[in-house]
Amino acid sequence: MGLFDLIRSELIDIIEWIDDSQHTLVWRFPRHDNEIKNGAQLIVRPGQMAVFVYEGEIADVYPPGHYELTTANRPVMTTLESWKYGFDSPFKAEVYFVSTRQLTDLKWGTPNPIMLRDPEFGPIRIRAFGTYTLKAVDPKALLTEIVGTDGQFGADDVTTLLRSVIQSAFADLIGSSQIAALDLASNYQQLASTLREKVVERIDDEYGLDCPQLFIVNISFPESVEKALDTRTSMGVIGDMNKFQQYQMGQAMMAAAEGGGGGGAAEGMGLGVGMAMASRMMPAAGASPVAAPSAGPPPPPAADAWYVAVNGQTKGPFTSDQMRSGIASGEVNGQTMVWMAGMAAWSPAATVPTLATALTASTPPPPPPAS
Repeated sequence: MGLFDLIRSELIDIIEWIDDSQHTLVWRFPRHDNEIKNGAQLIVRPGQMAVFVYEGEIADVYPPGHYELTTANRPVMTTLESWKYGFDSPFKAEVYFVSTRQLTDLKWGTPNPIMLRDPEFGPIRIRAFGTYTLKAVDPKALLTEIVGTDGQFGADDVTTLLRSVIQSAFADLIGSSQIAALDLASNYQQLASTLREKVVERIDDEYGLDCPQLFIVNISFPESVEKALDTRTSMGVIGDMNKFQQYQMGQAMMAAAEGGGGGGAAEGMGLGVGMAMASRMMPAAGASPVAAPSAGPPPPPAADAWYVAVNGQTKGPFTSDQMRSGIASGEVNGQTMVWMAGMAAWSPAATVPTLATALTASTPPPPPPAS
């Protein structure tokens, strides 16, 4: 300390704290050799308390107000009766100011997921985060258990401890609440209220702190679980999957018909989609019209497996019923190249007796002559 600072400290007789940090819990008043003079003015503002520490022991705690430290008010210093000279001469003591207002915008979260046994999904991992406020309610306990001799002690110095307390209390709460995972969001307020009570029980008496407000902002699941839930929701919205697939096939056929203009590529696409749709919608011979479960294996290809050449590519195999459906819809005509087992080479459909009959039947006879 320089000479000017030393002289100025000898003349200063006002002990006060003007806090502009917004996140300071405890601040020690700087005094040369910790000497306090007779007649010193102690100013404790609203939201503060002053703590006198003499020879390592807490002597007294002052609530908000204006005090003149003289021999006349010596009874205020309840535990300083052993002072031989009272305030007639400088005495050495430390003065700590403790902020009793709420420190806001403090955040908490679960760095590691918490396992939850859900009645619907089974074991599941969840994470949570939120905000809380902090307030000092017992300056003696706060100084004794946490602050010690620190000249300045802020919220950042205690947040690690508070977060650990909140995380532990949240794990206990979520495990005992027996609330289904999908119902957690509708119980945020109730869970937050119970969680705050559990946290206050752990920090009030031991550390002299209070948690006036605590909020749960979000409880989330792992990304893979959220995707599975989205898929499950989508399936529930779609409803009947068979009808949805039939609708998709119909849309694909309309798109192929509108975009191809009747070319070979459009014919091939329409034939493939049409045959698949016909195969799905037509019940098997002698079977119930109810669609078979999609989980079963597909039936083996029939002996009369036809293949169709479209733009140099082989499409198929198709059954005779599917080929007749293609002929009826105009997707297979007399020039369409076809092949099946037993044929020597690809041949036009009109030259194959089995298909020629169907082609002839699908071609209307010439109109009658005009009368």
